[in-house]
Amino acid sequence: MGQASLVIRNGRIVDGTGAEGYQGDLAIEDGKIVAVGRYEGKGASEIDAKGMVVAPGFIDIHTHYDPQICWDRLATPSLEHGVTTVVMGNCSLSLAPVRPNEKVKLIRMFEKIEDIKEATFDLAVPFTWESFGDYLDHIRPGLGINVGALVGHSAIRYYVMGPDSQERVATDAEIERMSELMEEAMAAGAIGLSTSYVDIDEDGRPVPSRLADMREKIALCKAMAKSGRGVLQTVPYFIDIEKQLENIEELGDLSLASGVVCSVAPITYNPVSPDNWKRSIAKLEEQQKRGAKVYGQSMPRSFDINIILSETSFMLYSVRKWDMIMKKPLPERLAGFADPDARPMLVEAAEKRIMPLLRNMTVGRVYSSANEKYLGRKLTEISAEVGKSVADVMLDIAVADGLRTEFQIRGAIHADPEIVSFILDHPLVQIGGSDAGAHVTQFCGAGDTSDMLERYVRGYGKMTVERAVHRMTGELASSWGLRDRGTLEPGQAADVVIFDPATISRGEEIFVGDFPGGANRYIRHATGIDKVIVNGEVVLDKGRYTDARAGTIV
Repeated sequence: MGQASLVIRNGRIVDGTGAEGYQGDLAIEDGKIVAVGRYEGKGASEIDAKGMVVAPGFIDIHTHYDPQICWDRLATPSLEHGVTTVVMGNCSLSLAPVRPNEKVKLIRMFEKIEDIKEATFDLAVPFTWESFGDYLDHIRPGLGINVGALVGHSAIRYYVMGPDSQERVATDAEIERMSELMEEAMAAGAIGLSTSYVDIDEDGRPVPSRLADMREKIALCKAMAKSGRGVLQTVPYFIDIEKQLENIEELGDLSLASGVVCSVAPITYNPVSPDNWKRSIAKLEEQQKRGAKVYGQSMPRSFDINIILSETSFMLYSVRKWDMIMKKPLPERLAGFADPDARPMLVEAAEKRIMPLLRNMTVGRVYSSANEKYLGRKLTEISAEVGKSVADVMLDIAVADGLRTEFQIRGAIHADPEIVSFILDHPLVQIGGSDAGAHVTQFCGAGDTSDMLERYVRGYGKMTVERAVHRMTGELASSWGLRDRGTLEPGQAADVVIFDPATISRGEEIFVGDFPGGANRYIRHATGIDKVIVNGEVVLDKGRYTDARAGTIV
């Protein structure tokens, strides 16, 4: 028996297939797994994993790291939660293909839909590429994490049709050109295509993908299928359950016409419309019976969110008077929310549109001494105490803090563990929908993998560790065409996470200013993750990043 570059000893091997875990060793050489079970040879480096689970690196199929990966090749903090592969380019948005003089359109769609600010793009996203392959070549050097990249339908459509992409269906020639670009992107390393049935741009108009007809969608799906793999990801028209069900039915048609896997995100439980998740799953089951491959995505995390009026908030888009003020530079924004003449209209608009949110809001972080007494208290409580409406109280507190107050909404949506555990365990719902890399001043999407193991495995006992690991690794790798990873088997890529099942935790959200230009975001630091290994190299060791950069485009 020769010497492996790295041997992990004495761990509980949970191999990503769903099989029962067992005590054993795992040996790695040249970035590949060479032995699992018992390894008699020695390792140039050895890790004692006694008391730990040794599992395949987790896969996050729904992120928006497309801009961040340009300056942060580690896609922080996802690696800290055991994620070794991220799929980005979701919801019809990617950063290529793009013409240099049309980058502003992509930037503004990203800003509107994913809350990634234009100033951040200007500072750190160089747009030195045009084709999708050129973009992958730009991000490939120095990757510390594996990246699966979807081609955004809105991006490819705008590239071919320009402003007309938001006005009309495509001609046959335009569809042919989009299909050629799709084939080229797949050949360059793309993992599939993403589209959207619901999103709007910076002017409130449907994004380009929403103007596509079935001719175009089928053609693009067939173009990606020529590569031998391909997933079509979409976000449905979740505002209206009937339309969402129609979207799922259409995905079934697309799958049957092209053979591709379709993925719809998210499937969540909302107590305001308590049966919608059941109807969505029933529709997924209908597609399966037809022979289509259509899956939902859902996450263990409840839809908790923070609203900070000095940042951005998609929760306020529906309150037009507030949204107009939110678009202004900070000094004007503060003046707008502080204006006593405008206050009655602002209060009325908020209470008409977002009263359920206001009732669930708690005061989080504050900055002025006058607001310290409100820390941790519900707005409804403060409202009753001071004799003002809830929206009025919110604005008073925010203005006193220069709009920097953190207002927290917790446990309102997707929070019932009995229902959520049923969704998470359903065979037609995949673990996804984290949105990591997007909406970073409202929540931290990274951490769902740790949350799954912390709450649904250890806390609630709703799932075995073997089942949870399989759902976040082997199952996703198989469905998404990641054939060389997702399981701990000889010959597979050595993406590995070593964690303590008794202590793993996603950690608390922390608000930091570490984005380019000092921009803010929420992050989480996991606990209980001992090591994260990407393609045979230890990238994270007891919470600290190493110098290893072994990630690749998958």
